[in-house]
Amino acid sequence: MKLASALLLSTTMFVGAWGTARADTPNVVVSVKPIHSLVASIMQGVGEPKLIVEGAASAHTYSMKPSNAAALQDADVVFWVGHGLEAFLEKPLQALAEGATIVALEDAPGLTKLKFREGGAFEPDEHADDEDHGAQEHAHAEGYDAHLWLDPANAKAMAAAIEKVLSAKDPANAITYEANLSALNANINSLDKEITDTLAPVKDKPFIVFHDAYQYFEHRYGVRAVGSITVSPETMPGAERLSQIRQKVAKLGASCIFAEPQFEPKLINVVMEGTPAKSGILDPEGATLAAGSNLYIELMRTMATSLRQCLGSGS
Repeated sequence: MKLASALLLSTTMFVGAWGTARADTPNVVVSVKPIHSLVASIMQGVGEPKLIVEGAASAHTYSMKPSNAAALQDADVVFWVGHGLEAFLEKPLQALAEGATIVALEDAPGLTKLKFREGGAFEPDEHADDEDHGAQEHAHAEGYDAHLWLDPANAKAMAAAIEKVLSAKDPANAITYEANLSALNANINSLDKEITDTLAPVKDKPFIVFHDAYQYFEHRYGVRAVGSITVSPETMPGAERLSQIRQKVAKLGASCIFAEPQFEPKLINVVMEGTPAKSGILDPEGATLAAGSNLYIELMRTMATSLRQCLGSGS
């Protein structure tokens, strides 16, 4: 009985201590799904970060919700890419997250940054509204493409910055954060090799995108986007615009045209009609994927698979 009582007391003390550690875990808020996935991976076994841009929403057009404001007010740490991507967050961060540690991962040491492609075959993005246009102006003012996570080396650099901040904020769990970072890096290294092998047979096949967001992925894996076309998800292009697009596709010799999940199949089919190109979907922000620690790996793998399937078909 004494042994049983001692074990019960020991277990109770352990649970109590664990509960206290969990209660002291910082409240972490993250802007977008790919970054949230990296943070969630590093926080595994410690806590769950909150996500602002949920579901299929895009950072380029997002409007804050009351629940997002409440999360920012309670935050101890906020991770975002920075001014180049989530312009909608600038004022809320100033007004609501005064006491939080705010980390712009665009400033993480060791990042590779690529300038925007403009002119020639690459068209500027079309905007749904004035707020979206404002976000693009901010992004262009920064001078570089903010889809940094699409290069796994950048993802690892951001993950290292995330671990450093969390360990400083929550030293009681620093060993766990460090171990989780090592595991994440190993997973990203394996993913990197897998994607390299997946895309090797289609590296020289030209393709066109609806949204020029893939430079980091292209540079890493040697795939070849030859242009972009500006099409609004909400508006069917007119006859003159369709004629221009089809001429461009023919001139560039694109094997595939890649849209994103927000574009209706009917719109994609109308744009594609009369061209020899096939169609595919790329999802650079994980709009169709469930948020969480697995999202980043799944996002990158799915993009590689989509490229291979479309560019490799009929070859």
